[in-house]
Amino acid sequence: MRIVDTNEGLVALIKDMSQAPYLALDTEFLRDQTYYPKLCLIQVATPGADGVEAIIDPLAPGIDLAPFYELLKRPDIIKVLHAARQDIEIFYLQGGVLPQPLFDSQIAAMVCGFGDAASYETLSRKIAHVEIDKSARFTDWSHRPLSKRQLEYALADVTHLRVIYEWMKARLEKTGRSAWVAEEVAALQDPALYRLDPELAWKRLKPRSSSKRFLAILASLAAWREREAQARDIPRGRVLKDEALSEIAAHPPESGEALERIRAVPKGFANSKLGKGLMEAIALGATASPPEGAVTAHAPRRKREPSPAAIDLLKTLLRLRAESAGVAPRLIANADDIEKLAANEDEGVAALSGWRAEVFGNDARALRKGDLAIALENGDAVVVELEGDA
Repeated sequence: MRIVDTNEGLVALIKDMSQAPYLALDTEFLRDQTYYPKLCLIQVATPGADGVEAIIDPLAPGIDLAPFYELLKRPDIIKVLHAARQDIEIFYLQGGVLPQPLFDSQIAAMVCGFGDAASYETLSRKIAHVEIDKSARFTDWSHRPLSKRQLEYALADVTHLRVIYEWMKARLEKTGRSAWVAEEVAALQDPALYRLDPELAWKRLKPRSSSKRFLAILASLAAWREREAQARDIPRGRVLKDEALSEIAAHPPESGEALERIRAVPKGFANSKLGKGLMEAIALGATASPPEGAVTAHAPRRKREPSPAAIDLLKTLLRLRAESAGVAPRLIANADDIEKLAANEDEGVAALSGWRAEVFGNDARALRKGDLAIALENGDAVVVELEGDA
């Protein structure tokens, strides 16, 4: 097993991988005690019987990961990851880079008939025909030295990924669905997904109220908490819980004593430095306008609510068409899409364009018009095309 913990070793590793057509990648990190993810390991593997298999130690004293991040930019090498979003976030926050081109095997699995959110263990078992030992999954990856069991577990996350990728690549090319996966993966390469902007922190709270005053104060509180968590590198909840922010925004206290009486606020918080900052955030929010998009997000989206029966019919059609195509339903349309279709509000519905329309969207429109029906045939639900007027 190749362990890279020096700059010289990393440069040599990058050279050995520089001609590979793709890299299988994974990371191990910790985040339960910090705001920013703490990168503990990077696992890499290249294809072939003589392919490179290595573990890079980002915690090694003096190691500079710049050559690795430069490799992630190489347009001639495909970066293969499973459930890539958290790994990409780390690469973006620490290296300022988004891996391109990118292949996410979890997204590809939804197109290849493995259902929603297939795990790496599932794909390893079904495609690579190996069982993954999960006993080391929740160990402390920042502790040194790492045990042989930990290192073997970490490396397995990329060794079998090569087999999975090559099988999926062949399957997608055979079915003509490579572009379907590429379309989904492109969304992961939007830098906005990974920017930790305090002014946008309110969106994480998914506020349900449309009160402008509530939204303005909540946005100010969320931005304050985000800045405090970033400055102290601690989880947001260690500053103040989500429910506390919502309760304070709904009933903003006018004094430290009133703040102390709020159930979700820890005792003694009002008299701390954080408490004073929170009161300032309340005052700032009380005189501010709601953040852009906060009010419109709660405006009525449709003139009338869709029929529950129509929603159920469209869900059944989606399930039938997804099963027929061997694609996870969630990849084709989400609950909001179904509600819009049932309400005859097609604007912004992704299922009505591209490959999704071919699989489901066109039929959804036909079902609404009465040109399709869902019936039972030998105990199974089937889609029936109805004949038009003679």
